[in-house]
Amino acid sequence: MQSNYKTLGDYIVPIKTKNSDLKAKELLGINIDKFFMPSVANVVGTDLSNYKVVKKNQFACNRMHVGRDNRIPIALSDKDEPFMVSPAYDVFKIKDTSILHPDYLMMWFSRKEYDRNAWFYTDADVRGGLAWDAFCTMKFPLPSPEKQREIVTEYNTIKNRIELNKQLIQKLEETAQAIYKQWFVDFEFPDENGNPYKSSGGKMVFNEELDKEIPEGWEASILSSLIEVKYGKNYKHLKSGNIPLYGSGGIMGYVDDVLYSKPSVLIPRKGSLNNILYIKEPFWSVDTMFFSKLSKEFYGRYVYYYLSSINFNSLNVGSAVPSMTTQYLNGMVILKPIDKTLKSFENLIDKIGNQIEFRKKQNIKLIEFQGVLLSKVATIEN
Repeated sequence: MQSNYKTLGDYIVPIKTKNSDLKAKELLGINIDKFFMPSVANVVGTDLSNYKVVKKNQFACNRMHVGRDNRIPIALSDKDEPFMVSPAYDVFKIKDTSILHPDYLMMWFSRKEYDRNAWFYTDADVRGGLAWDAFCTMKFPLPSPEKQREIVTEYNTIKNRIELNKQLIQKLEETAQAIYKQWFVDFEFPDENGNPYKSSGGKMVFNEELDKEIPEGWEASILSSLIEVKYGKNYKHLKSGNIPLYGSGGIMGYVDDVLYSKPSVLIPRKGSLNNILYIKEPFWSVDTMFFSKLSKEFYGRYVYYYLSSINFNSLNVGSAVPSMTTQYLNGMVILKPIDKTLKSFENLIDKIGNQIEFRKKQNIKLIEFQGVLLSKVATIEN
């Protein structure tokens, strides 16, 4: 172990301030990915005066399930206002922030290697608790304050860029969804003169299958007329490569083979059925996903936003575990606009979609670089 490694307990002090005056109103928990989040605990009728208070630049951690979860949920508060956490949590602060920077210590706690090391300190309980004394005996590297600030600044630059990209992605998604609604729900797509169709007197006709008025020339169809639903495939035999591997949460990694090379809509088969994805590049998708072969490429964005507007998790389309079936998908009745309108929508939304994909891929690379910086903490010298 390097000479600049120090014992954690020498640099932190526990805080046991309770919410006795009930001034702290917000109750937060700690995500296993090490950030504070709104608590899901039912506190109706609970005496909140016994809950612990966390202030800015203080830490909170849950040491009870480290062995079970292989992680120690721990987070640093950057909130200006104090908030509550469970009485079972530990709250602590750094004794002297001129010697140890809170953000630097949080970087150390964020390392995967730290969680693995914490596992070895857990007790024999089935949940694998981590005693406070054991927590305090763990070691960490302590470079000079200048080095700490340097690496924290570098890390926060990447972190802030990731957050900015997330905000931009959300805004772009909201814009695209608003355009979809304007065109295909409100029917205010541009007419031949560039004016909103319905409010400019565009002809509407009643469709019995959809039980509503739709623009003249549009029709009700079934989803299988726009896409052919295919099963994803097992990927365990594949080697690492540069082809994105998609699951319901997005890119899981990169492999050396292509399952499908044209634009496609990806639909989860089980679990969170609302995680619909639209992919333009060659890809491989796991066997818990459907992917679609589009009848015409310009159907892609429309089908994606149409399916994204449906809350599939509220539908009984499978077993006790929310499950999607080819029978249900193929038989879905869907509004089918004329091709001219769909082409115009594709061209417009594709520009927004490309920006979304660019930001998402950039974040994947930035997160990888974050991991490099976290690894660097273990070897940094004065």
